[in-house]
Amino acid sequence: MSTIIIKKVKKAAHVHHGGAWKIAYADFVTAMMAFFLLMWLISMTTQEQKIGLAEYFAPAAPSPANSGAGGVMYGTSLDTSGNKPSTPRDAARGSAEQKGPAEQEDKARSTSPGRANDRDAGRPTASVQADWSAMASLRQALQKMPDIAELSHNIVIEQSKEGVNVSLVDEDGRSMFRDGSVEPYERTRRVLEALAPALRLLPNRLSITGHTSVTRPGSARAGEPWNLTAGRALAVREILAGAGVPNDNFAFVAGRADTEPVFPDNPYIAPNRRVTITLLNASPPVPSNPFR
Repeated sequence: MSTIIIKKVKKAAHVHHGGAWKIAYADFVTAMMAFFLLMWLISMTTQEQKIGLAEYFAPAAPSPANSGAGGVMYGTSLDTSGNKPSTPRDAARGSAEQKGPAEQEDKARSTSPGRANDRDAGRPTASVQADWSAMASLRQALQKMPDIAELSHNIVIEQSKEGVNVSLVDEDGRSMFRDGSVEPYERTRRVLEALAPALRLLPNRLSITGHTSVTRPGSARAGEPWNLTAGRALAVREILAGAGVPNDNFAFVAGRADTEPVFPDNPYIAPNRRVTITLLNASPPVPSNPFR
């Protein structure tokens, strides 16, 4: 009689290898997708746009002007996430220029509404607070536009010695007026119509000045600069008046041609093309002559 032997094989549990490789693979695929997307975007841009991008991320020289606060739209941009550059020069360059902690602290102090900066020195506190209130009203009006994000670099709100400036600034690849024309784009018209109710309620009189860039040597001039800038300033006045701003609110309209570039070191670039609406500060009262 044979003996029956039964073998029982015990299966050992497989060691769990984890899913770290899946995460690494997903990161690799994402990086490759971003790389090919970047290559596609570069192949789709023109040489002029590439130059504009290079100038945006690699400023040629620091700005001599003091920047404001806020960021729509920079210097006030309408974004509430933090302080951003406020002058058209700073708006074009963004935040490429890095500053040390001490400079950042000084800037925060100088741009706080509760503290006076160089532009506010010697001005009555009520006038300074009125400027900050006007800037807040203008930003709030722009924030109501659902498509304002695409124009965040084209609208600059800042304080100046004359009052509050609202500048419509060109960028490479996105202009506020048609090339060589006084006719604004529809997006420019929408921005001005959004600003009109706030401008109508504010007590400030308005000045409007047009500026353009210097024509590069060897390039065809896009219109006579004096007529072009004056015509664009007049077009802005007409849109604001049509949107309800009274004619008595306008102090003057002027064209400066290419005589006042934002970037004197590079007067050819697009951000020098702009139209600026200034909410003028009230003139200080003239003291009576005690000898009369």
